[in-house]
Amino acid sequence: MTPAPRPVVTVVGLGPAGPELVGEPARDRLAGAARAFLRTGRHPAATAFPDAATFDHHYEEAETFDDVYAAIVDDLVAAAETAGGGDVVYAVPGSPLVAERTVELLRADPRVSVRIEPALSFLDLAWARLGIDPVASGVRLVDGARFAAEAAGERGPLLVAQCWSSEVLSDIKLAVDEGEVDRPGDALEATLLHHLGLVDERIETVRWDDLDRTLAPDHLTTLWIPRLAAPIGRRLAELVELVRTLRERCPWDREQTHASLAGHALEEAYEVVDAIAEVARFDDDPHADPGDEAPAVAHLEEELGDLLFQVVFHARLATEAGRFTLADVAGAVHDKLVARHPHVFGDVNATTPAAVLANWEVLKVAERGRGGITDGIPSALPALSLVGKLERKATAVGVAPPSFDDLRRALEAELGALRPPRDGAATGAGTAERLGTVLFCVAQLCGRLGVDPEEVLRRRALRLRDEIERHARDAAPFPESRGTTE
Repeated sequence: MTPAPRPVVTVVGLGPAGPELVGEPARDRLAGAARAFLRTGRHPAATAFPDAATFDHHYEEAETFDDVYAAIVDDLVAAAETAGGGDVVYAVPGSPLVAERTVELLRADPRVSVRIEPALSFLDLAWARLGIDPVASGVRLVDGARFAAEAAGERGPLLVAQCWSSEVLSDIKLAVDEGEVDRPGDALEATLLHHLGLVDERIETVRWDDLDRTLAPDHLTTLWIPRLAAPIGRRLAELVELVRTLRERCPWDREQTHASLAGHALEEAYEVVDAIAEVARFDDDPHADPGDEAPAVAHLEEELGDLLFQVVFHARLATEAGRFTLADVAGAVHDKLVARHPHVFGDVNATTPAAVLANWEVLKVAERGRGGITDGIPSALPALSLVGKLERKATAVGVAPPSFDDLRRALEAELGALRPPRDGAATGAGTAERLGTVLFCVAQLCGRLGVDPEEVLRRRALRLRDEIERHARDAAPFPESRGTTE
């Protein structure tokens, strides 16, 4: 027995602008339809078809766009099933085959057959206004609402459709780091295409920062992005592949282990700290020469890259051993940071930095099942840094710190009790203990005054280094041995 034919829905396009761009086939189909529907009456060409029903009520009633599209498809199927063989025509903005989710769902629905009438789309006007050949230029079409996911790994050019609100444009703006441009000093720009083909058409090239504050976007707004920087994901993938190649082909890299690289990681970390100090002085010193800033920034970029290389290398070693991958490392720190910021991603109330730190410490103990709040603080930290770390822990758990005056009195007492060693005698344990207390009190005083003891001691040591260098330069040179002709 031959199954009954499925009812038919004919889909036509209203073109990208006003009624003058609606094709004759679409006009004829709508005029002869037993039942005619428009996806929305909020399209400039919809005024030419006042008798057609619209689905605008679904946009007002449904909670999500997915719910809207599903309801439209169900209504069209029901209309086709009750039309008694009459034509059911569904008109959509632009072309039925460009960025039309309802048409995708309708074509996939087994209850009906779908007939498509080609039409002019907003793309045709966009290419004309931009003066480009999309095939020759390699343009990719992206949905504005899914920009962050669909544009990942892309450098452009991109034409971003469905930029129907300032919120969509804002999300697009935030999905791209404006600083990541191909050439330092360039400003990232894009072009807003608004109401193409209408009397109020606007084509505005704007700085990336002004993307969501130049005009009031709607369903007839599109964004043209001629160029993006190399995306973070792609560059990281290149680095991961490079490390894999080095492990395969370089004799030195092939021999490395976690233990053999540990010293390199520490050295690179210290070099990053030095580079940070170089850049930080431009923030702290308004009289610093701006011409010196670019080399300092470039140096920090380089040192951060060296440290990143260490991270990727250790992750590669772990991958080869079947322990974890770089993706696991990134995923773990991502999830940890989300969990430790319930005041951002949850319902915890923490409105001050002190409250955030206190909550952070409690979460760290809970998530790792640590025996105490100081578990995980490396004992091998530089001693002054260790004091500072423990001081912050004490504050976080509510241990009352000694007052400034108490610390000063303790320091004076310990200094007053110090005696020089007798000739030839070794320093006794009591004296060493007193010196330790002196240093500890100094470190605590630094904390009370908001000074990093490690940093100020380093600065003082570096002044000694400079003094040594000056003394060496100013000292009389060693006499040169001179030959004689006598």
